Amino acid sequence: MTPDPAPSPSPSSSPSPPTPVRVLVCDDHAVVRAGLLALLGSAPGIEVVAEAGSGEEALALARRLAPDVALMDLQLGEGIDGVETTRRLRALTPAPYVLVLTTYDTDADVTRAVEAGATGYLLKAERPEDLFTAIHAAAAGRPSLSPPLAARVLTHLRTPRPTLTPREHDILTQLTRGLANRDIARALYISETTVKTHLRRIYDKLGVDTRSGAVALAKEQRLV
Repeated sequence: MTPDPAPSPSPSSSPSPPTPVRVLVCDDHAVVRAGLLALLGSAPGIEVVAEAGSGEEALALARRLAPDVALMDLQLGEGIDGVETTRRLRALTPAPYVLVLTTYDTDADVTRAVEAGATGYLLKAERPEDLFTAIHAAAAGRPSLSPPLAARVLTHLRTPRPTLTPREHDILTQLTRGLANRDIARALYISETTVKTHLRRIYDKLGVDTRSGAVALAKEQRLV
């Protein structure tokens, strides 16, 4: 009796490729967007699903397309800025992760973005490979910072910095622009006496006695 032939082995199925990270690019400069789209188009595992030139446009596209990651500039011209856009994107359901990509590297900008819900913060001077890595990290909910920013954050954690109120920060920002007390009062719609009161508190917190000392320390510690 002839034995039945052994069943042929089923062809091994190759694993399906991972789903690409779906990215929304938001930058108010068309040339920058075009460069990013060309760059990300060559990146493995990344798919750009939309581009936006404003925060409002980014929100509308995100509601419709539900991207995994929004690549966000901070300054977006007229309308809401990148920080407010980040805050509103993170309130959506589903909410995309937000990776800030900007030229602004002050501690105040980083803090505002992170407090608004940004998962990562990169500078536009980074290498393309670092940007690709950060996008994949953001899609997995992992934080990422540009190396210079990460080093500064560690330094500041070891050396506590003065904490300014929002109004004190506004006044210090105007001070670094060279404005006199009267001009600061006009810019912020407060009295000159109020400006002087806040300046005394700022000097005490920074440990300085003069306007020039406050400006120098603010720039050194990137408080504005």
